[in-house]
Amino acid sequence: MSDRPPFPPFTAETAAQKARMAEDAWNGRDPERVSLAYTPDSVWRNRSEFLTGREAIVAFLRRKWAQELDYRLIKEVWTFGGDRIAVRFAYEWHDAEGQWYRSYGNENWEFDAHGLMRRRIASINDLAIAESDRKFHWPLGRRPDEHPGLTDLGL
Repeated sequence: MSDRPPFPPFTAETAAQKARMAEDAWNGRDPERVSLAYTPDSVWRNRSEFLTGREAIVAFLRRKWAQELDYRLIKEVWTFGGDRIAVRFAYEWHDAEGQWYRSYGNENWEFDAHGLMRRRIASINDLAIAESDRKFHWPLGRRPDEHPGLTDLGL
């Protein structure tokens, strides 16, 4: 098993690092790479879908990013303590017909001593938006450091 610093217990600084690392990985849209941040038996609830294990995570992310095109995500720490971090997030994407959405949500994360996420509980709502209402305008991949976060964007 690989270590994934920073490790719990989290501080404000290390919780923010963990959230940014997760954001960066998800913006890379590589299901196999993303799955390595989770324990082999990680348990997820994503909306109404329940998953266990890295293979299920990879399959889920492949389906997700095949449907949610031009995906761009921003995460922000809401709170933290011990081995847990809660984040809020928003991401923008469009479907195959070109309809844009902004998806808003919260995630509760629990980590093991190696810094791997063993539990992820996500609640997410989708809002159809006009393309002109998009706020996430960076090239696909990692959000540039100078791009505003959720609070700065009024989200």
